[in-house]
Amino acid sequence: QVQVVESGGGLVQSGGSLRLSCAGSGFTKSTYAMGWFRQAPGKEREGVSCISIHEGDSHYGNLVRGRFSISRDIHNETVYLQMTNLKPEDTAIYYCVIANGPGPKILYYYCSDHGFVPEAWDYWGQGTQITVSS
Repeated sequence: QVQVVESGGGLVQSGGSLRLSCAGSGFTKSTYAMGWFRQAPGKEREGVSCISIHEGDSHYGNLVRGRFSISRDIHNETVYLQMTNLKPEDTAIYYCVIANGPGPKILYYYCSDHGFVPEAWDYWGQGTQITVSS
């Protein structure tokens, strides 16, 4: 049974930092890529960051580039999102996504600096809330 488990959400003051973690389990083959989306109340879902597990290539959404940093643990197929200089507009539910299906092993298929493709990702976590107070 596939599971996608996120951790690290919470409440932080503006300018503060948080670190999210996500691990997938139950897969029968190696994961190609992992990433994060977020959705704030009344707003559309947006891509935050993504990374290819083995190559380490990564991309960021325009609103977080320079403040957020994604990394991964190849052996454990775990992804981390280090968020710094958080702003109230970063308040949202953050969802971990995993590419471990029949899709191509080309990161551009899933995400790029020009945009993220929600429907390309195979598995989604339940989401973790991040609230940034002003």
